[in-house]
Amino acid sequence: MGAHCCDHDSRRFEGASPRYRRVLWLVIVLNASMFLIEVVAGALAGSMSLQADALDFIADAVTYGLTLAMIGRPLAWRASAALFKGASLAAMGTFVLGATIYRVFAVGTPEPLVMGVVGFMALAVNVGSALLLYRFRDGDANVRSVWLCSRNDAIGNVAVLLAALAVAWTGTGWPDLAVAAGMATLFLWSSFQIVRQARGELREARGRAMAVAAE
Repeated sequence: MGAHCCDHDSRRFEGASPRYRRVLWLVIVLNASMFLIEVVAGALAGSMSLQADALDFIADAVTYGLTLAMIGRPLAWRASAALFKGASLAAMGTFVLGATIYRVFAVGTPEPLVMGVVGFMALAVNVGSALLLYRFRDGDANVRSVWLCSRNDAIGNVAVLLAALAVAWTGTGWPDLAVAAGMATLFLWSSFQIVRQARGELREARGRAMAVAAE
């Protein structure tokens, strides 16, 4: 995947496809719905990993909406939107990491049954979204950010399910906190990948503009 990160191939998929637009609308609805479910379930269960995953869902819904708005726009616009999404992902990762550190000093044991049931629902949604988006994973930064978010969700939901089992087995909240910290790290790494590709595309856009001006 990393081989495409700074590839400035002019044939990169830019999202201009009716099928891609339909897929995005579908995953936007799915992610917004799961955000509402998880934010309530995370608060009721006292689960930091569910709350982190809920933030990821709403961030993804916004990301997909921004991706839709940028389809067909100039490369500089799309790359700037990707930079914004990368920065937002970094901010979310930092927030989750900070909240997790705070919870280390006020540990409560979350409800593993709620974590497991809601985590399984979220996993089904995210695996479905990831499969729908898989064929578009190597597009420009604006498109690729959607794939990375979807992939992160699926990984995060597997981790939440494992955390629910570990919480039930150990009777402590530490597995939940460990998963939340791991998800925050994944957010930060994905942010780095998106920002790196977007910066390369911004340089490419400036180079094109200079070439046109010199003609």
